[in-house]
Amino acid sequence: MVTEHEMRSQAPRWCVNEATDADEHAHNLRDWQQEYDQLSAGRFYGRIDEVALPDLQVFREYTSQALHQSCNVWPDSIWLGFSVRPLSSTGGCRINGQTVNDDELMCRPGNCSFELLTPDDFNIYGVVVSQQRLMETAEVQGVEIRAGMWSEPRRRWQTGRLDMLRHIMGRMFSANGGRAGVIHQDMLLGSVLEILGDGEARSAASNTTFARRKAVVERVQEYLAAHPGESITITDLCRLTHVSRRTLQYSFETVLGLSPLKYLRLSRLNNMRRALLEGLQEDETIASKSSEWGFWHAGQFAHDYKQLFGETPSETLKRCGSSGMVKTESGIILN
Repeated sequence: MVTEHEMRSQAPRWCVNEATDADEHAHNLRDWQQEYDQLSAGRFYGRIDEVALPDLQVFREYTSQALHQSCNVWPDSIWLGFSVRPLSSTGGCRINGQTVNDDELMCRPGNCSFELLTPDDFNIYGVVVSQQRLMETAEVQGVEIRAGMWSEPRRRWQTGRLDMLRHIMGRMFSANGGRAGVIHQDMLLGSVLEILGDGEARSAASNTTFARRKAVVERVQEYLAAHPGESITITDLCRLTHVSRRTLQYSFETVLGLSPLKYLRLSRLNNMRRALLEGLQEDETIASKSSEWGFWHAGQFAHDYKQLFGETPSETLKRCGSSGMVKTESGIILN
């Protein structure tokens, strides 16, 4: 017999987190490992509405600016992600460099790093469930779990079913902030199993050109992560990856939708912002810190920084002691 204490310990939590910085927003989704780089110009606003249980997490995420997201879901879980509105109306989304179409959703196992490119004004629904819970539900419902069901990052699904799932999730996160929403867990997990079982895996592995271009981008990303402040040119990147300037350009445009030069600049600006939000040491200045990230012209750096983030570096530094987040919590009923 389930005790009152056990019932309370299993009680779902509804939580709303808001942020005015992309990377702070990335850390608002509990139990994920994430880092967000802002790509489009303007002040950032993000919001996450989340319902959490020990083995099930359901959320709606809004981000005002285009982002490059490095993500990792909690271990031994499965994540499904799909846009609140059809992607054709939002400017598109990519997972691991692959474009996600209107009839596709994203799927990744836990403890498996992946990348997302999301457009401005983007809303996404997410469902994360532990693999054990999913297996138990599959056994009860008589659904076969096949090997490799979640091996590919995209799955094509019937548009009507995806619209129905959008409708169900929309009712959950309704006008009352989710408090009036009622979700039947078995029904939700049954829908997840249906997606994994009936959907068609969409792979780009057979596309050798895409695979080569992705390898070029990953080599550059690995090098930049290992040498954060090093001044590097496009010629250096061509030597590093053993490709021509044109191939380097095509690789970045295919996988990230950005030129290599723009990617370098945006990556360094986002890293500089993270450094400012952490605060400077007594002997450090904005100029000295920015030079560590390869910005040698103070005026150009300040201009580019304000254009991207909608505030000056000194304004960011002034609020480095605040989180930029607003949190509220309440309950939601799940049967």
